[in-house]
Amino acid sequence: MKYMISLAILGFLVACTTVSMPEPDEGHALYVQNCAQCHGASGQGDGPLAQGMSPRPTDLTQLSRNGSFPRTPVLSTIDGYHRAALPGQQMPEFGALLTGPTVPVDTGDGVMTPTPRPLAALMAYLESIQAD
Repeated sequence: MKYMISLAILGFLVACTTVSMPEPDEGHALYVQNCAQCHGASGQGDGPLAQGMSPRPTDLTQLSRNGSFPRTPVLSTIDGYHRAALPGQQMPEFGALLTGPTVPVDTGDGVMTPTPRPLAALMAYLESIQAD
């Protein structure tokens, strides 16, 4: 009986713990470590390694230019999933680096998708630097 009560209390505590979406600042540190070399400090595709690249790195401040921020394509691009079978892709796959505990992310369809926190943090940062 004591064991069951302990499990019930533990279950209640876990259920009460809220996991929130990371703030952009958390993603900024990941951006500096993994993206700025090509996409530039400001995200405009003008990093120190960008000059010799063809195609040039994407201007990450323009991802929302056609309306809302494209969360699903951004997540897929960062983790490398959408490029797996495409030849000539210069952007490395970062999925293996961006693992860890998950947070619920609404990818635009209203369904909360468990996403590794570092990947969600990087997406939050990219969403925050969109040009108006």
